[in-house]
Amino acid sequence: MEIEKIQWEETKKIYVVSLQNAIDLLSQIENLGSEHSNSPKIFRELRQEWKKAEPYAAYLNPEVGHRINGPALPIFIEDSESILPPVGLQKIEESIFDGDTSENDFLKEVQITRGMMEHLLEIMGKRELTPDRFFIAIHQQLLRLISFSITGFDTPVISWGISEAAISLESLGQVYNASIREIVRRKNPELDQDFSQSLRSSIKFLKAEDNFLVFDRFTFIRDYFNPMMSNWVRITNNSGWSGPEDEVFNFLAPTFFEEDSFNISFFMPPVNQNITADQIKLGKKLFSDKNLSKNQKISCATCHVPEKAYADGMVSNFDNTGNLLERNTPSLLNVIFQQSFFWDGRSGNIMDQVTAVFRNKKEFNSGVHQLSDKMLTDISYEQLFQNAYGKSSSRYTNIIKALSAYIATLNGFNSKFDRNIRGEEKTYTTQEKLGFNVYMGKALCATCHFIPLTNGTVPPFYKETEREVIGVPETTENLALDRDFGIFWQYELDFQKGMFKTPSLRNTELTSPYMHNGLYSTLEEVIEFYDLGGGSGIGLNLPHQTLPPESLNLTQEEKSALISFIKTLSDFPLNK
Repeated sequence: MEIEKIQWEETKKIYVVSLQNAIDLLSQIENLGSEHSNSPKIFRELRQEWKKAEPYAAYLNPEVGHRINGPALPIFIEDSESILPPVGLQKIEESIFDGDTSENDFLKEVQITRGMMEHLLEIMGKRELTPDRFFIAIHQQLLRLISFSITGFDTPVISWGISEAAISLESLGQVYNASIREIVRRKNPELDQDFSQSLRSSIKFLKAEDNFLVFDRFTFIRDYFNPMMSNWVRITNNSGWSGPEDEVFNFLAPTFFEEDSFNISFFMPPVNQNITADQIKLGKKLFSDKNLSKNQKISCATCHVPEKAYADGMVSNFDNTGNLLERNTPSLLNVIFQQSFFWDGRSGNIMDQVTAVFRNKKEFNSGVHQLSDKMLTDISYEQLFQNAYGKSSSRYTNIIKALSAYIATLNGFNSKFDRNIRGEEKTYTTQEKLGFNVYMGKALCATCHFIPLTNGTVPPFYKETEREVIGVPETTENLALDRDFGIFWQYELDFQKGMFKTPSLRNTELTSPYMHNGLYSTLEEVIEFYDLGGGSGIGLNLPHQTLPPESLNLTQEEKSALISFIKTLSDFPLNK
């Protein structure tokens, strides 16, 4: 392939120079201090240089890259049970523009952040830029643009994300010119023209209106970003590069909003990847079989009712003795696209989640390692296991695998929103479009429920699912925080009190009541809670709330529009 003959050093140099510039600008800020009049201007230049270097720098070390430009929150290291203080560009942003940090602490933030950048620069100098690294890094950066930049996630205090999105695309044009453009122009000049034109149009649209509150994100993504990305995907395909199969992305998908944009196998444990139709068929039968539980009274479908979008419509369901369970039942739709399960995120993958249900004394309470005698009387199981796993064995591990395989297929990306954002139809109302723009902008929904999955699994690496402290009260009287503190019970750390996993918003219209305790029965109540500023906003004492405590000041029109948009995320029953 011609791409193998490319000299990538010039392209790599672009990333290296930008990162070195960012480091130098950090040193300038360190010398000036947080309160100097020139520090905000230098910080803006620093962020722009980081956005140019970010694709390759963060690709080489995702953990460090995300910490440099991740949320200004403490990080808990489970292995050592230690807490790392917040550092990085977003913390420096707070210190410069909010001014609530001592100068000594500010200097530590800058020095640690610079040390992380210098570490990335060292790695960058040692690593060769290859086609895999180049194309994957750009794919990741394109997702950051719509998930982080234009939503305000990157710059929560100063809202520079729109202009930084333009910087990212200008950088894409620069590395494209330095690397593969000549090959593309020679093989397919029309494609080169299409991509270059769509790139220029996207940049122009971003620069025409960089006001965070009024920027039309729906039009930008549908009419500019998606066509530009589709052209870029055509370029990667024309270059002869198809991408590794073990990545989270399907690199052949023309946008991030296709039904197959994400690889299910990436989210499955290694022992249960490449699932087959026969395994899914077996899992579907097991899903509704009450004989999986010790007392033969409940099945998976008891709480995750297929006809109710795999939720149950109850505040909380009943355990195997008829008593109420502690938490609301979440839907299983699109549940595979996360890296932690249960409301408190205690299981790290779908198989662990299913296993935990078997072992839970209040649920299946089953320690069996094979099918119960009652299930064995159903002779169809023997053939189903034979087809699924090449033997009639009904081992516990195969039961877990089959159930996980079935649950992993309960996905939908063909909602009214998906069809409209892909440009397949133009049926979005003015109100629904406003709702999407409010979701992505003023309401800050997309800074936790990341587009396109709308859950808390963090783009672009999708290796972790966010957990947030939002302060859900015990009752609608708002007098006290709910007594279920979520993940707090595992480590009893103050900043985790009331911390729960961020779920998907797809099909939310169909899965009320809401929150871990089923407190709110309508979307209107949920939006009102967030608009007021969560638990802190309604007067609860919650010093470690991760949700901004200030009111969003949404108008009634914006609240109604937001709910209209959320309803367009519904695509149940699944067309499968």
